[in-house]
Amino acid sequence: MKTLGNIIWFLFGGVFMGLMWWFFGLLAFITIVGIPWGRACFVLGNFSFFPFGYEAISRDELSQETDIGTGPLGIIGNIIWFLFAGIWLAIGHITSAVACFITIIGIPFALQHLKLALISLAPIGKTVVPKEVAARAMYGRENRY
Repeated sequence: MKTLGNIIWFLFGGVFMGLMWWFFGLLAFITIVGIPWGRACFVLGNFSFFPFGYEAISRDELSQETDIGTGPLGIIGNIIWFLFAGIWLAIGHITSAVACFITIIGIPFALQHLKLALISLAPIGKTVVPKEVAARAMYGRENRY
């Protein structure tokens, strides 16, 4: 079912938002100092092309360790990202979600766009993994306490 959802998603709009992510990634790479943002753009752009069956989670939830993107520098990076690109990608995903909500069959696609809109506001420190891996990461975290 996820394959069918991904094919429909890609053909009816996912390709445009994925290309927007890649566009912002290319702009970030051109500036040299934006390479960390560009890397995040390409990871999340691929996720935007085919989101069904995958989840974007924080890298520290996955590895149980803090890295440069999940610590204080990641917060600063996400603030800079929000000001220059995040808001525009979020607007694109919200606009696409509204268009998808018009039809009943488009509701699952609209929900994916809303999820991607939230991710686009602060993508630094996130990684994309299969849903099963994300569930294990969350389950493992709950058992630590």
